[in-house]
Amino acid sequence: MTKTEGFLKEAFAGESQANRMYTAFAAQAEKDGFPQAARLFRAAAEAEAVHAANHLRALKAVKATKENLRESIAGEKHEFKEMYPEMIAAAKAEGAKDAERSFNFANAVEEYHAKLYHEMMESLEAGKEAFPYFVCPICGMTVAKAAPEKCPVCGAKGSMFRKIE
Repeated sequence: MTKTEGFLKEAFAGESQANRMYTAFAAQAEKDGFPQAARLFRAAAEAEAVHAANHLRALKAVKATKENLRESIAGEKHEFKEMYPEMIAAAKAEGAKDAERSFNFANAVEEYHAKLYHEMMESLEAGKEAFPYFVCPICGMTVAKAAPEKCPVCGAKGSMFRKIE
């Protein structure tokens, strides 16, 4: 890897983190009654997303859909089989309950993501059925077509799921 490629990866990670952080800050500003601060945070979050996407393209990391699906499956499998189990064990050993809960939620959901990507890979050439996905705002559980009555990972009400078109 060249020094520039390393910097692009570092910049992509930083911009991606800033996007998520500013999005969370915007939600808190809304909750605190500061709509203009929330707008600023959302605008900055969008700008950071543009930066991240530019860095990813410069890395030539966005490929054809099938290749992107294969890479996504591998990434999700790594997370739920290797990455999160180690993190869960460390959080448990340290008594970090919030971190343990967060890692457990993510670990459970990453397995579903791998399954959804795999199903998409198999159905690319088949029919072009269009349907929405639904995402739990508590744990990130992702399901196709309709929200469940209750989240199978965290127990949140299905009515809380966000519809993704």
